[in-house]
Order: sequence, then C-alpha cells, then structure tokens
Amino acid sequence: MASLTSTDRPDRLSLVDAHMGAIFFGLSVIFAVPFFWYGMTSLGEAWSTPEYSHGPLIPIVSAYLFLRDLKAVPKAGGPVTDRWPGFWVVMAGFLIAAIGNISRIADIVTYGMIIWVWGMVLVSFGLRRGIVLWTGVLHLVYMLPLPNILYWQLSLNLQFISSEIGVALVRAMGIPVFLAGNIIDLGAYKLHVAEACSGLRYLFPVLSFSYIFCVLYQGPRWHKAVLLLAAAPITVLMNSFRIGVIGVLVNSYGIEHAEGFLHAFEGWVIFGACVAILFLMAVAMQRFTPNPKPLADTIDLDFSGLNHQIARIRDHAPSKAMLSTMVVTGLLAAATYIPLQSPEPIVREEFSSFPLRMDGWRGRSSQLDPVIEEVLAADDYLATIYSKKGENAPVDFYVAYYRDQSEGDGIHSPEVCIPGGGWEMSAIEQTSIDIVADGQTVTLPINRAIIQRGLQRQLVYYWFEQRGRRLTSEYAIKYYSILDKFNRGRADGALVRSITPIQQGESEAEADARLQRFLETSFPRLGKYVPE
Repeated sequence: MASLTSTDRPDRLSLVDAHMGAIFFGLSVIFAVPFFWYGMTSLGEAWSTPEYSHGPLIPIVSAYLFLRDLKAVPKAGGPVTDRWPGFWVVMAGFLIAAIGNISRIADIVTYGMIIWVWGMVLVSFGLRRGIVLWTGVLHLVYMLPLPNILYWQLSLNLQFISSEIGVALVRAMGIPVFLAGNIIDLGAYKLHVAEACSGLRYLFPVLSFSYIFCVLYQGPRWHKAVLLLAAAPITVLMNSFRIGVIGVLVNSYGIEHAEGFLHAFEGWVIFGACVAILFLMAVAMQRFTPNPKPLADTIDLDFSGLNHQIARIRDHAPSKAMLSTMVVTGLLAAATYIPLQSPEPIVREEFSSFPLRMDGWRGRSSQLDPVIEEVLAADDYLATIYSKKGENAPVDFYVAYYRDQSEGDGIHSPEVCIPGGGWEMSAIEQTSIDIVADGQTVTLPINRAIIQRGLQRQLVYYWFEQRGRRLTSEYAIKYYSILDKFNRGRADGALVRSITPIQQGESEAEADARLQRFLETSFPRLGKYVPE
C-alpha cells in the first residue's frame, strides 16, 4: 500500500501512488456534491431564465482556460510542501456553503462552491504552482446569478439609462416623445421599458466574453483593461439603440410591427453586435501600437496539447492534505442527511379576510396587474384604497407577505419600484413615528418619502415587518433572515406601505397626520396576517 506523504515523487509517480491520489481527489469531489446540491439546483433554475441562459457555457470555457494555463505549470521536480493552504481554502468554501445551506440562501452556497473549486486546485498542485491557474476559476463567477437586492437595483438603473438614451435617439429623428419614468409616450402609443428591456440578458454574457477576450488577448495590459471596462457601456448603448429603433417603428408603423422587430432584434443579435464592437476596438488599439499585429496573432486560441493536460489532471500524488480533504468532505456529506430542527409553524390569516371597514375607514380592494404580480412574486398581498368622511384624501394601503425571503425573489423595496411609474423621490429619510394603537403608544421606524410627478405630490410611509422586528433597510432584512433561519427555521416577512396624496393647499404635516391616523386603525390588525 502506498505511504501517505505530503510530497509528490520527484520523477514519475508509481502506478499505486497515482491511483491513490486520484482516488482521494475523486472521492473528495463526489462527497462534495450533496453539500453543494442546493446551490447547484438553484443554478440550474437561474440558467433557465433569459438573463443567465449563458450559464451552462461558463464551466466549459473555464475548463479550457484552466487547461490552457496548465501548460505553463511545470511538473513537480521535488517535494510539494505547500498543499495545506489549499485545504484551508476548501474549508472556507465549506463554511460559506454551510451558512447558505442552513439559511436556505442558494446564492451563498454557490459562492462557497467557487471558493471550494479554488481550494481543490491548490490542494492538487500546491500553492506556488496552482496560483497561476486562477483565470479559469475566476471565470466561474460569471455563471452565478446576482443577489436579488443587487439585481433589481441594477435592472432599474439600466432601465432608466436605456430609456433616456433611447428617447434621445427618437427625438434625434424629429419625433416628439415624452418620457415618464420607464414609460415612453409617443402620443398614440405608450411603450413600457420593462425589466426585460433593461439589457441584463445581454450584459452578463457580454461581460463574460470580455473577460475571456482579455485573458486570450496578447496585447498590452492597458488594452485588456479598456476592453474589459468597455463591455458594460457598449451593452447599455446597444440596448438603448434597440429601444430607440423600436420607438421609431412604433411611431411609423404601429405597435404590431414593433413587437415583431423586438423579437427579431433581441438576444444573439445584440450580443453579436457587442462582440463585434469589442473586436473592432481591439483592432483599432492595435493600430496605435508601435508594432501592430493582425488580430489573429493577438488572440491566443491554441488548442494543441489539451489532451496531454487532461492526462496530467489524473496524476495526483497522495498527500496528507488531500486525504484530510477527502475525510472532512465525507463527514460533511454525511452531515447533510442529518435532519435539522423543525421550523416554527407559521400561523396566519389570508389578506382576503382583512377588514374593509375600520373605525370609519372604508376600503376598496384591487388586484395588481398580472405582470406586476409576477415580478413582485408575493405569496399573499393586500392592495386596498381606504377613504374616510372628513379626511381630505384617501390612503393607498399595500402589504406584501413572503413566506420565505431566503428563496425566490424576496421583497421589492418601493425605492426601486416607485420610480418605474414615472414618480421622482424628491425626499426620502429614515425616521420614526409614534402612534396610539389599542391604547398603547407604539414607535414605528419608517422610511418616509415625498414623491412627485408633474404637479402631483404624494407622501409615502413604508417599513418591513420581519418576525416581530420592524426594519427600514433591505440589508437588515437579509441579515435577520439568515439569523432567524438558523435560530427559528423561519424567514417570512412583509413589506407594509401606505401612500396618500398631498392636496393643493395642504401641508406635508397634514398629510403626515392623515397617514398616522390611518395607521393607528390598521396597524393593530396586521398581527393576524403578518405573524411575529
């Protein structure tokens, strides 16, 4: 039987040694699958969406980059004594994934999986030799979906930018057009620049391509930096051009022609145009170098010798670090089958039973647009406009409940959603108000905002009900969702939002008083629908 050492053979590995090392490595990978399974299934779901449909290609390209870099890694000519740093990187990956598994936040599991891959590379090759193989591992980041809190902020900002530039192109064609938020008003037709038009479905694959292009490009480093940094602006401009062309088509031929063009002009056409622009930029920059080369000579697409590099991957010297990795991974894999503590039961009533009459307030229920419902993805919601005799204006009361905020889309902050309807937030602050509910004074921390569209002004209060906590920060939601998933097995919660118009001649203080009077009536009734 082969002896276990922390070294590779100076020359050729014996057959037994090679097999033992490969067995340790293979079992480590097999044992890791159950531990990362939750993140892997989440990745599969994300890859089925248009924004991340490029995801399955990323591991394939990363494997090519890894084999390409492996050509520069010499065979071990003596003892390899620096494998243990890789073991500790593997442990860090497992720790992060464990947090994701227990809190049921798949994104955290996938982040831990990338770190685990890097650790396995370092355990296999040692720190000094393995460090040069980072490009393929880093490229795996492009297969991961963005956290939802970042995704929606980025999507909204890209929608605004694309709308502004697209409308500018329409105006440049001499067509009168008005932009309100994400709504392009052409008079006879109105176009809504929805989430699908934000450009994210082009941005992520183009960013991935620009990274690969920079790795393979053999020009100066500042060329690589320019190509990498130019990817996002190019994608946004191309998406804006697409929106502008759609606006021109709608104005000239009607909405039905634009819909056909929209489908023909999206997807790979936009991606191909962005890639072509990156190539043209590389050609142009080569022209300004002292000894310009043809583009074909500056892109290292050498596929020779890959079979030999694949064969090298099978040769693993047995080591204490690799054995320890296999043993710990096996124990963690077994631990994934140990049932966790049963979560606390969630007992609540449906919002369909929320009272429409409360101390003189009378409500009129409404349903959200199906498209908006799908985007918000709440498990239950209340959308009701309440009015009361003697009050100058009604109150729009909206509560969205999510059974598990660690999975799915989660809460969408009004700070993200409201501007999409053309409203501008002229003022927003985190503050607190005191209300008298059931004879007791309750302090509510709230986000208070003034929104404006044209001459219309409205006052907005909103906060997040989180299992007995009242929060005003989306980041605090994530923190306490992880904490309570550990401690209570729960991550449910709700957004509570109320809006009232600020009437002509009415002060903000009067609108504040109206919302607070309404909350004194409605807040005590929320407990049955949003449990602590």
